Amino acid sequence: MRYISTRDNTIQYSAAQAIAQGLARDGGLLTPFYIPKLPGKALEDMRDMAYQQRAVYIMKQFLEEFSVRELTDFANAAYGPDKFDSPAVAPVRTVDSNTHCLELWHGPTCAFKDMALQMLPHLLTASLVKTEEEKTVCILVATSGDTGKGALEGFKNVPRTRILVFYPKDGVSEVQELQMVTQEGSNVGVSAVVGNFDDAQTGVKRLFSDAALRQELADKGYFFSSANSINWGRVLPQIVYYISAYCDLLRDEKIAPGQTVNVCVPTGNFGNILAAYYAREMGLPIDQLICASNRNNVLTGFLREGVYDRNRTFYNTMSPSMDILISSNLERLLLALTQDTAEVAHYMNQLSETGKYQVGDRVKEKLQRRFKGYFCDDQETQRVIRAMFEANGYLIDTHTAVAFSALEQYRQETGDDTPAIVASTASPFKFCSSVLAALGETSAASGLDALDQLTARTGQPAPAPLAGLRDKKVRFTQVVEKEHMVDAVRSLLE
Repeated sequence: MRYISTRDNTIQYSAAQAIAQGLARDGGLLTPFYIPKLPGKALEDMRDMAYQQRAVYIMKQFLEEFSVRELTDFANAAYGPDKFDSPAVAPVRTVDSNTHCLELWHGPTCAFKDMALQMLPHLLTASLVKTEEEKTVCILVATSGDTGKGALEGFKNVPRTRILVFYPKDGVSEVQELQMVTQEGSNVGVSAVVGNFDDAQTGVKRLFSDAALRQELADKGYFFSSANSINWGRVLPQIVYYISAYCDLLRDEKIAPGQTVNVCVPTGNFGNILAAYYAREMGLPIDQLICASNRNNVLTGFLREGVYDRNRTFYNTMSPSMDILISSNLERLLLALTQDTAEVAHYMNQLSETGKYQVGDRVKEKLQRRFKGYFCDDQETQRVIRAMFEANGYLIDTHTAVAFSALEQYRQETGDDTPAIVASTASPFKFCSSVLAALGETSAASGLDALDQLTARTGQPAPAPLAGLRDKKVRFTQVVEKEHMVDAVRSLLE
């Protein structure tokens, strides 16, 4: 299996090179040359497997130079009982006869990013050995809330790595910020950025493409890589949980062999729903991919009109991990639809220069055949949280509520009652004040006291990793302007 840049297919990389490097030198995303198909009996074979075994089965299709033994060790370490509070790792909760919620927040940071970021450190460190890389990797991360903590937790004290996370000041929840600024580990750094997530993400990409800075770091024995979903080692483990969810439904006889399902995903950077698309390309019986956005509905507009336009008002919402106007992983989908790196490079140049691009009719038709886009505002998000709890006794976070709203809109518009898998991306306790408001509480307690308030209101306990934040000390207080993010990098590596 070879990997290419989404913007240039003339240079090919091994899987280990792609994972170690993170981002192509031309700014493109390193992507498999093709998507392998699952063997004919794969879903039947995986039906009764543990999650760890399924992960090895699926990831091996993309990682030919990694042995089954290696991947088995990685999966057991990444998804063991010391990391995840459910033996299923990513359990499926049936809400009604044709709606199933894939819970992706049972890991150490209570968000779906754990599903990939507990695996990535193993893939990356093994890739360094396979590529005979002698330098220490400096991992740069831009986060809209959950990736940062997931990456910090995954890479803390991992040999030959340093990790620096940038998050938008005042753009994450209180609990998300506390998780990051109290992070333990001798090789970690955290810095707030004045601005929004797009400012942080653009800044990280700028650092990656700075040739002079790369040389400066190389002279000191470092090189850049990424733990954002621009790194293929982040996207690959996410494919696993969609296939695993389908296998769970087969095992529990909730669906019949070969039965088609729809998948609804709340997404901002497009990595999570892209993984579902790749699962479909591998042969998973998915019909419609329903893309759920909040008020920052740039993806909804693109899926409906074929025009991507980031030139719009940016909103801070109660689903902050989706407060994004530049969806990086969309670039990988464009390559899948066009099969033309020059065309993708043209779109990305237009986005950089003008803030928008428009795909041709052929690409638009392919896009709309497979994807449907919907969005909702904060008021609707609160309504769905309240309705889900009152009707089903099921407590969900703000991002998952956006997804349930999108599914409801899709079903009302189309009448399609196909069984659906909804990706639940975070514990509701990460967004206590918003969830409490949705449940009718007129005022939320400050900080971690809100965990107790939500428990009192719902009778549900806060996850142990969040409750344990009370005993943590704040380690990181740095705030930088977006033009000075390089200063934080130099500080980490001094």
